[in-house]
Amino acid sequence: MYGFINTCLKSLVVDKYGEEIWEKLRLQAGVQDSFLTFGVYKDEITMQLVDKACKILGVPADMVLREFGEYFFEFCKRSGYDHMLRTLGGNLYEFIENLDALHSYLSLSYQEMNAPSFRVEKNEDGSMHLHYYSDRRGLYHIVPGIIGAAALDFFNIEISMEIVNQTEEEERTGKKEHIVFLVTQNPVLPYKERNKFSFSPQYLADSEKQNDTRLNSKDLEKSENTIRGGSVCPVKKSHWKTIRGIITLGKGKLLRGFDPVYPKTLWIDTKTFCNGLPFHMVFDKEQRLAEMELSNQLERKKEELRVLSKHLEEEKKKTEALLYAMLPQHVANQLKEGKRVEAGEFKECTILFSDVVTFTNICAQCEPIQIVLMLNSMYLQFDRLTTVHDVYKVETIGDAYMVVGGVPVPVSTHAERVANFALGIIIAAKGVQNPVSGNPIQIRVGIHTGPVLAGVVGEKMPRYCLFGDTVNIASRMESHGVPSKIHLSSSAYHCLKYKNFEMTERGEIEVKGKGKMHTYFLIRNKTACENEIMGRPIKDLDSGRESAQSFQEDRAEAVPSSHQTATHNQPEKDQTTTIAMKYLDVPTDAQNSLKRSNQAKIADLTGKNYNSKSYGSLPGNQHSDDAPHPLNRGRVKPDTEEPQIRNVRSNFCNLL
Repeated sequence: MYGFINTCLKSLVVDKYGEEIWEKLRLQAGVQDSFLTFGVYKDEITMQLVDKACKILGVPADMVLREFGEYFFEFCKRSGYDHMLRTLGGNLYEFIENLDALHSYLSLSYQEMNAPSFRVEKNEDGSMHLHYYSDRRGLYHIVPGIIGAAALDFFNIEISMEIVNQTEEEERTGKKEHIVFLVTQNPVLPYKERNKFSFSPQYLADSEKQNDTRLNSKDLEKSENTIRGGSVCPVKKSHWKTIRGIITLGKGKLLRGFDPVYPKTLWIDTKTFCNGLPFHMVFDKEQRLAEMELSNQLERKKEELRVLSKHLEEEKKKTEALLYAMLPQHVANQLKEGKRVEAGEFKECTILFSDVVTFTNICAQCEPIQIVLMLNSMYLQFDRLTTVHDVYKVETIGDAYMVVGGVPVPVSTHAERVANFALGIIIAAKGVQNPVSGNPIQIRVGIHTGPVLAGVVGEKMPRYCLFGDTVNIASRMESHGVPSKIHLSSSAYHCLKYKNFEMTERGEIEVKGKGKMHTYFLIRNKTACENEIMGRPIKDLDSGRESAQSFQEDRAEAVPSSHQTATHNQPEKDQTTTIAMKYLDVPTDAQNSLKRSNQAKIADLTGKNYNSKSYGSLPGNQHSDDAPHPLNRGRVKPDTEEPQIRNVRSNFCNLL
């Protein structure tokens, strides 16, 4: 079949059922996404599409084919064949009778077309018998759809078609399917008028006679008067002159050929000519094949542009996904639009740092590729957990991993989100192998809650950075932590105190640069099971604990992160269904301001000074503890230097 048929089938599915159903249908059928109108395709492709459509939509084949027939008629009209179809006849009988002539004409354009054949017979009661012959079996249900749509559109009548005979006939070209339909015509009338008529055979016969005499009598009368009066003909010719205008005589003998005459004007007007001679053909001097070739070239170019546009859209999505992985989505969108991204102050958020225990020793005893594989395996799982708990990944430097809750989108449950994330990475680390010993690696985790300043730094490679003493304290909680433990500051502990978390007191410890601090350890979540924390589907065995079961419906929801939508590509064996935990956030003033401005900014800091103990994140060993540090510096390791505390302004504020 030609691609025109398959294109029509695709258009039907997309228009009535959506692009997703077509994509699913073509994948199951194993066919391409688009077809060339004048391209020839195997019949099996169309049959496979129809078969899969029946299974996906859950409807029988006869209904699918009938609906396709109705849509095919409208599709042909939209494709430029409307006027051609209307000239087939003045009533339904003439329309069907001339379908074979239409196919013969179209075979000049579609040279490999194997069209069906139609023959129609009138009955005395006004009905008709339609004979359908085709080399293709099982497609006869398309006929009632096409004929019914044409009858309603062109002749304003409703028809019912019933199969009265079905056979196979042996012909010179092979076996043909022969289907005989009984066609009954019912005129379409308003509801009130339908009750006045009984659809009797006599009435149907009368309506058939009326359809046979639809020639405009006024136009015929006008044509006769015009010809008699000779008003159109510039010179009145005798009968002999008319004959001489048709043929040429020479030396007393009729020439073998005729010399046609091409009049500049017709003796009758165009409308009358078309009404009187509805079946006519107008030829141009140029060949139609040249027009067809041009049409084919245009269609091929159109298809190439469509494919290129589709690939461009896919690459654009990949680029946006990569950009959103580096920056918050609203920040990235503002940068793409060339807008200035304002810095924002967040009054309360929770920051987490983690690192690998004895990472320096592991690096000294392993090949670099082993370190890369180990960190990649660990970070893939950590990144997945950021989506589960909707926290923002700020930075990774070496084995140091930093996330924040409540930034860049303020939420009231920032501490719970980060705490559950910390429990999740402790579990995930047990599945990462130490390349030296072969045992699971151990990580230290530190958490602190407090205010921060957040903004975009740099132009060539912009980064969304956090500044403030909260960053330093969170880093100290990690560096002064214990392997496989989650170390909490006093402020983080108070945020989680009444949130169904089990915590133990560590006591007072000496913290570098901060003096003595009272700290705690986070043990577990009392209400959530391990699968909930890890974002895995809930199993029946996990419902044994009453607390976990009671919170299952409120916590589990398979939705993407609100401000970190991009995920990293993983091997298929590591890809599992990610189920995000649902948190009940109480609207904050910052959130209300965010909705009003439709931007993730809290305050305009131009001209403001911030007096804080230290602004920085991930301070390096080569810098003093009280100096401001950007995010791209080294991470802190435990040491014994004396604390130095000073009040300074951040570099970011100095830039502003």
